[in-house]
Amino acid sequence: MSLVQDRRILYFFEAVRLGSVRAAADHLNVAPSAVSRQIAQLELELGAPLLERHRRGVKPTEAGDRVLGYYRQRLTHQELLLDSLQALRGLHSGSVVLAVGEGFIDGLAGPLSHFSEQHPKVKIQVNMCGSNEVIRQVVEDEAHLGLVFNPAADPKIRSHASQPQPVRVIVNPQHPLAQETRPIELAGLDTYRLALPGVSFGIRQILTLAEQQLGVMLNPTLTCNTIAMLKRFSMQGGVTLLPTFVVDEEVEAGRLCAIALHNEIFASPRVHLISRLGRQLSVGSNRLLGMLVQEMSAFKPR
Repeated sequence: MSLVQDRRILYFFEAVRLGSVRAAADHLNVAPSAVSRQIAQLELELGAPLLERHRRGVKPTEAGDRVLGYYRQRLTHQELLLDSLQALRGLHSGSVVLAVGEGFIDGLAGPLSHFSEQHPKVKIQVNMCGSNEVIRQVVEDEAHLGLVFNPAADPKIRSHASQPQPVRVIVNPQHPLAQETRPIELAGLDTYRLALPGVSFGIRQILTLAEQQLGVMLNPTLTCNTIAMLKRFSMQGGVTLLPTFVVDEEVEAGRLCAIALHNEIFASPRVHLISRLGRQLSVGSNRLLGMLVQEMSAFKPR
């Protein structure tokens, strides 16, 4: 394809990524009519409609998805080319984008610090988001790597490392449940001050499956979309449900306790370090991947 067509594909790519022609025009600093014209010309040249227009914006057609796949592959190949040229010149520059769920944040500080010490010219960007958004960013090549808890099966992602991370009842050491020696039943857990993450969290999706299996419906006192708040709430006498690795530091320091739940579904969730299936990772991304697997507590056997 010619350079002119490459620009047209860029306009098309941004319209899909941002959800509308107007948003793409604002991002590219051009008139909306210019974006529409370039996309229309691209559709004419390729002989296929690429966009479906709806009241809420635009979506790619099947042909549009293939064009997007081609464009993302081109961007990836360009990145790998620049990476290899820099390596030939002895330069260890470049960038790595990492999409992560909030529960991984505490465990990232050490590995990222060590990586930046060894590769000070490699820029690292960390995007914190929900599980579905982590997968989207990885699949659409907005992030090189993703850290995600209990993701839904997706044929477009590759898991480089995985480790079981059971969901536990989290309380402070003075809480009555901290004295339990047997796994805790789900029913009746909301007789205490129960805090749960929002429905977009993988933890909540696991809980919903367990509720359906057991015929139980928990009514939380508090619902929030930040794990930091859930941990603080438990320290102040509340109860929450979190994967074990999220509270390793607090449990080790004696500020929280993690108690098993009496249902196999809570023992089976896993954490994954993912990339897009078929994406060739750069030197920097591969080195960071290895360091994350080696150093993060989330990937250490329990």
